[in-house]
Amino acid sequence: MKINKIFCALFIAIALTSCVQDLLDTNKNPNESQVPQPDYLLTNAIKSSVDTYWGTTNNLDGTLLFVQQVAKIQYTEIDRYIASNTTFESPWKSFYSQGLRDLTEVIKIGETDNQPNYKAVATIFRSWVFLLLTDAYGDIPYSQAVDINNYITPSYDTQKEVYHGLLAELKSSIALIDPSGKAISGDVIYSGNLTKWKKFANSLRYRIALRIADKEPEVAKQVIAEIPVADLIGDGDIAQLVYLTSPNQNPIALFFETRDDYRVGKSIVETLKSLNDPRLPVFANKTETATPEVYIGVPNGLTNSAASALGFSKTSKIGTYFTTPQTPGVILSPAEVLFGRAEAAARGYTTEDAESLYNLAIKASLKQFGITDAAVVNTYLAQPSVKYNSGNFRQSIGTQKWIALFGQGLEAFAEWRRLDYPQLTPAVAGVLDGKIPVRYIYPGSEQSLNLKNYKAAVSRQGTDAITTKLWFDAN
Repeated sequence: MKINKIFCALFIAIALTSCVQDLLDTNKNPNESQVPQPDYLLTNAIKSSVDTYWGTTNNLDGTLLFVQQVAKIQYTEIDRYIASNTTFESPWKSFYSQGLRDLTEVIKIGETDNQPNYKAVATIFRSWVFLLLTDAYGDIPYSQAVDINNYITPSYDTQKEVYHGLLAELKSSIALIDPSGKAISGDVIYSGNLTKWKKFANSLRYRIALRIADKEPEVAKQVIAEIPVADLIGDGDIAQLVYLTSPNQNPIALFFETRDDYRVGKSIVETLKSLNDPRLPVFANKTETATPEVYIGVPNGLTNSAASALGFSKTSKIGTYFTTPQTPGVILSPAEVLFGRAEAAARGYTTEDAESLYNLAIKASLKQFGITDAAVVNTYLAQPSVKYNSGNFRQSIGTQKWIALFGQGLEAFAEWRRLDYPQLTPAVAGVLDGKIPVRYIYPGSEQSLNLKNYKAAVSRQGTDAITTKLWFDAN
């Protein structure tokens, strides 16, 4: 009797398994590959990550407000630094669940299918995403991240560990790239140009080296010494995603199709005016109602009533350049690299001339925004207020880099914290006792899903507040 029951149970189990398999087979799309395709994954990872970098929650409603490149004309709470553990949840979730997930899958495919170029490119781009995350939040899941089979609740690596890990990963990825090897597809940054991917990777290493320069100057100097200038991004090598028309338009353009919550910040408008900067009409539109000032920026952190009183038509909207659907989402530009080289020279890490590189960086930024008239460029550079100050490289490079990074909120935020220029005034009606945010708060989901590791990360850094300085922010 017992044996009969066992046979009966086995029969039922086999029958159920067969039914489930038949159901799965029936529901398979015969025209759809059941094997992950690295080209599709790579395209999706790049698109979703750049969308997040340039998108509303991370950019317009976060870092661009903190560095005062834009300001809110209505719904001003976040511009007054009123934030909770849900405020910055979107960038965290998007980067981890979309970009990093797909990039990690491409890396696995590259390893198992012996396609080293896919592995290298995916690792390089993944390094950029991890860099954004640690620059924003501090300690983050890194070495155990995106590996749910082994780490359901990943531990947080310290920011120092993340930076060092990324430097090593980028270096090994550069060595792994084989331009004569099997080509890659799905690359919407460089169209499969592996030489440019090497330059992007080296430029990221340069960026990280300067990020840690105030904490570990000797390490920074060594990393920079390893990178030949010819192997950095130069003219024609800009890392960017060129957007198309709807539904693949620039995220800022998408937002402004239906909303009108933002204006150019007063801080940057007044700075550009004081410098007679030709980028002003690129960054800002003229007021719709004619005003003597022509361009009027909005102070950051006004109350809703005070912002409303300024008038929608009497303040400058973000420039048409940025609200055009096809405007590229820039990731890393020649101007940034040149500013970096200027700083490395100023710090004594190289024997290059800091002032010459500073001027070249400004020229590269002007060119990026369509300003190439030699007379205009030379007149701008000749102004005493623009000339390089060898006695305070942080002021010269920090201010001009802040301008050049207009629209790239996370990178502008990181460099403003690191270089401490320009010296910004906190929000008018801010709630942080005269302080400006210096990090993102961890998402509340981490407290409910990964509490132990979340607590360990917070205890190492201080408190989970937007006023807690990160490891790299030494000054």
